[in-house]
Amino acid sequence: MKTVRENLLYLGLTAIVVVGGYAFLRYAYRVMDRAPFTQEIVLIILGTVATVLITAMLLNKQTEVELKKEQSIKFIELKSEIYMDFISHIEQLVLEKTVTEQDQVRLQFLTHKLAMVASPAVLVQYQEFLKVFNRSARDEALDKSEGDAISVSLAKLTVKIRQDLVGELDQDGAYDMAAIDRQVMNNARESSNG
Repeated sequence: MKTVRENLLYLGLTAIVVVGGYAFLRYAYRVMDRAPFTQEIVLIILGTVATVLITAMLLNKQTEVELKKEQSIKFIELKSEIYMDFISHIEQLVLEKTVTEQDQVRLQFLTHKLAMVASPAVLVQYQEFLKVFNRSARDEALDKSEGDAISVSLAKLTVKIRQDLVGELDQDGAYDMAAIDRQVMNNARESSNG
């Protein structure tokens, strides 16, 4: 709202300078046509004031865009950090083949972190992942089939995470979202078969 007011203020000031300058020039041409260089000096002053106002407005807009860009970058970095922390935690659980109460508490806190930054599609897929994970971790031990089920569910979640982080880049490029989805799922199946 502040920038809209500032832009309107600059627009109003520019309009006042242009209209006032035009009226003053009309007056100056009639009254001061005998004094040398008076008209040129008035034009220089009006041009300088208009240039300063337009430059201030452009700099304001550029600063606003840069601040939004910086916020966006920091938010993506935060998202990436939380997503990687989550995947590392799941990796640790699957490698240890046990799920302790401490691991469950850490997963709960990761759930809260995800709730702060994840897109709705990620949150929906995360809920599906939790169902698979909780089914597999009931007995606090993970066998190979449970690890594979978690891996496949994590692959589906990873597709949604990828769409959340770089989905716009994939859409802008020559990448088909369905092909990326298939490739991630094939990679997950292949890695669990190997």
